[in-house]
Amino acid sequence: MNLAELTIALCTAAGPAGFEEAAAEVIKREIAPFVDEVKTDVMGNVIAVKRCGKENAPSILLDAHMDEIGLMVTGYVEGHLRFNTIGGVDPRMLPAREIKVMSEEPLYGVISVMPPHALSSGDMSKALGIDDLFIDVGLSDDEAKEKVPVGTPCVYADSAFRLGDGSICGKSLDDRSCAAIIIKTMEELSTKATDVDIYCLFSVQEEIGLRGAITGAFGAEPDYAIILDVTFGKTPDVAAHKCLKMGGGPAIGVGPNTNRAFTKKIIDKAVEKGIDYQLEVLPGNSGTNAWVIQTSRTGVATALVSLPLKYMHSPVETMLVSDGEKIVNLLVEFLSDAGEVL
Repeated sequence: MNLAELTIALCTAAGPAGFEEAAAEVIKREIAPFVDEVKTDVMGNVIAVKRCGKENAPSILLDAHMDEIGLMVTGYVEGHLRFNTIGGVDPRMLPAREIKVMSEEPLYGVISVMPPHALSSGDMSKALGIDDLFIDVGLSDDEAKEKVPVGTPCVYADSAFRLGDGSICGKSLDDRSCAAIIIKTMEELSTKATDVDIYCLFSVQEEIGLRGAITGAFGAEPDYAIILDVTFGKTPDVAAHKCLKMGGGPAIGVGPNTNRAFTKKIIDKAVEKGIDYQLEVLPGNSGTNAWVIQTSRTGVATALVSLPLKYMHSPVETMLVSDGEKIVNLLVEFLSDAGEVL
């Protein structure tokens, strides 16, 4: 599969934070041919390893989180499901949205919405909260209680699809797009001799507190880490200084959450190979797994490389495939001879 096809395949899997098993199975299947070892730890992180075979070789960790935002069933009202959120779900996205209910026998539902004819002008302008919304799965109250136990997770029903000539749109591009980038990077490196050991961490529960990265990085104990996540892509309604250019290539983070010397080596490689890149200024917490991986054990020299993404944490997140391909190119070029520059 090419990068676009792989990204769509990963986004199709339902895997909200704490329930990532389906996404993990796709990732393990796709990366296994290109590495020496694949395992799952007690948290549910998938860890893949490609060893260079050289004694005392430095190790570099590539991290992308595989969980997505979602919902969880909390109760019932006349066959409709009450729910709460898993991670940063924006309630504005929910009315009339199609939902996949991850019950033992998966169900599809819709989030109920009042028709405009029944609303006053005042009600029309009000934003609805989670407590005002319900999932309709087309069942009676007794059937809903039997088939959809309290605690059942849910995700947006839509997966991902091609948008125009060069974009992908859909749910969970944050951060399955970067998981796909890691897999494609390892595919290209599988036929090359490298001089570093490469650990690939597909971490869980990022959306509820960077939890999988804490244990995954501790177990891998890398010398260096490159965290791959998404960042805010430019749209017409957002000031240019608050976002990154779509099509501008990887956004390389600079600030206290990254190691200056290690980050400079990645930038130098981009310049040397003529790969488009842009700088993302991060004066504090990046809000990514870089925050916890940087301080794992006695510290890890950490860099953050991000993919510009429009409409983050919505069912229609949108990326440019060319930006993902540029990140793959940068990682392959850097990792091919990283031992020489570290």
